Amino acid sequence: MKKSIITGIGHYVPENIVTNDDLSKLMETNDEWIQERTGIKERRHLGKHSGVTTSDLGTKAAEIAIKNAGLTAKDIDFILFATLSPDYFFPGCGVLLQKNLGCETIGALDVRNQCSGFIYALATADAYIRSGMYKNILVVGAENHSFGLDMTTRGRGVSVIFGDGAGAVVVSATDDENRGIISSNMHSEGEFAEELAVLFPGTKLGWSDVMLEEGNTLTPEQIYPVMNGNFVFKHAVTRFPESVKEVFEKAGEDFSNLKLFIPHQANLRISQFVQKQLGLRDDQVFNNIQKYGNTTAASIPIALSEAFQEGRIQKGDLICLTAFGSGFTWGSVLIRW
Repeated sequence: MKKSIITGIGHYVPENIVTNDDLSKLMETNDEWIQERTGIKERRHLGKHSGVTTSDLGTKAAEIAIKNAGLTAKDIDFILFATLSPDYFFPGCGVLLQKNLGCETIGALDVRNQCSGFIYALATADAYIRSGMYKNILVVGAENHSFGLDMTTRGRGVSVIFGDGAGAVVVSATDDENRGIISSNMHSEGEFAEELAVLFPGTKLGWSDVMLEEGNTLTPEQIYPVMNGNFVFKHAVTRFPESVKEVFEKAGEDFSNLKLFIPHQANLRISQFVQKQLGLRDDQVFNNIQKYGNTTAASIPIALSEAFQEGRIQKGDLICLTAFGSGFTWGSVLIRW
């Protein structure tokens, strides 16, 4: 049976840096308040009218990943695109990426699992490779959050957290039994779907014509992202270690052999709490939320790409990727690099 291995990796973030001090000019907040609660110092924003889309970001990251894999767009035989901020309500970003890259008329699948989207997409790519269906799958996580954030004091609990960016990997078939994706898991708990969500538009609250109806009762909280922060935190710090332990047990690997843990960059306080629970040293955990904020589906591939560039990942290293987020959904992927 074939195994899957990451052969190429890349990321892209917008040039525009938005600091905590910049946000303090738009809303009642300050650098100390934001860092104390999230660990974030700055993030990258395209802005509401940049003209740059999520698929544009994904294309830039994908081009780097394909080049680093020593392949061309013609070698890619399937696309998995994870995002919560697509260019259009439909179609999804996968087909737009296929067009932008000039791939053949290959399949393109969109993954709507928000913060855990890249984990779900990577686990799915692994399953496709193992089945023998595909040889080179492009997996992308990309987000353009800044086009739809409530940049006022009312929305500061959410808006100070999120940033824009994209990361991508090429997952390829290999006969090497000693390297590649070893195991994965995926979970969901829809009971808490509205604890972290954007509620409108949708079949529950309606479509754009609702905004024009007389007596419209839509509120900003229904239009902009909403998050029950403390509730999400409590669930995240429980599910993260559960998922990590499960993926190691499934793989039959000793946790003491872990070289690097790359969690979804949701909140530095969550990462630090989970690090303590798992008994990991600082050099075993990679965080970059301080400079990028939470880039949702893009956070793990961006972090993975940066860690690789910095020499934190070497051939043969045991790497664990874990995410938790809206849905609630969560999961992990264990890789022997």
